[in-house]
Amino acid sequence: MVLRGIRKAFNQGSPAETEVLHGIDLRLQRGDFCAVMGPSGSGKSTLLNIVGLLDRPSAGSLRISGQETTALPDAELTRLRGHTIGFVFQYHHLMTAFTALENVMIPLMGAAGFCSPQIAQRARALIDSVGLSAWENNLAGNLSGGQQQRVSIARALAMNPAVLLADEPTGNLDTVSADLVFELLRRVNREQGTTVLFVTHNPGLAARCDKTIEVVDGMIRV
Repeated sequence: MVLRGIRKAFNQGSPAETEVLHGIDLRLQRGDFCAVMGPSGSGKSTLLNIVGLLDRPSAGSLRISGQETTALPDAELTRLRGHTIGFVFQYHHLMTAFTALENVMIPLMGAAGFCSPQIAQRARALIDSVGLSAWENNLAGNLSGGQQQRVSIARALAMNPAVLLADEPTGNLDTVSADLVFELLRRVNREQGTTVLFVTHNPGLAARCDKTIEVVDGMIRV
């Protein structure tokens, strides 16, 4: 993944126009495990949204798996995002009226357009990989915060993404649960070669990453 000269402005063309990112250059190699740090309002989440193809930059170039993305139509961006990038957020965004297993099956069924025994098998394997086989049939709303976040990681891995973006995934968790979630992301990175971009305010967790990217006032501090 290569970012060159990425800028992002909101309210473009109006008196309230504000540029949040000011020419970001960044290169991520396959298998990188990077912490993203910086004060609130520095542009971390905006950067993550652009890397995750949830938002378009105002200027610059973003290449993912060798493909330039900034001029792609929305449908192609959606397809590329669904097959290349997984997301884990501070708030798990699970469907609490569905079971843990059903939550993991949702992106698989969305991609296939139907349910099948193979999809259920894949989802069970993912639930097992995050240590929640005994809870797969529990409603997500009845799980602990740490368990819910582990389900959200399993869901993010459903399409076997090359890149996993985690935006403060431990921010709402106690110390023990936060450590479990971090180690799970680390294991995925090491065993599957998944590139992980991990936004955190926790310097202890950042120190355990391979490298740290510091975002200050919309720029990467070198």
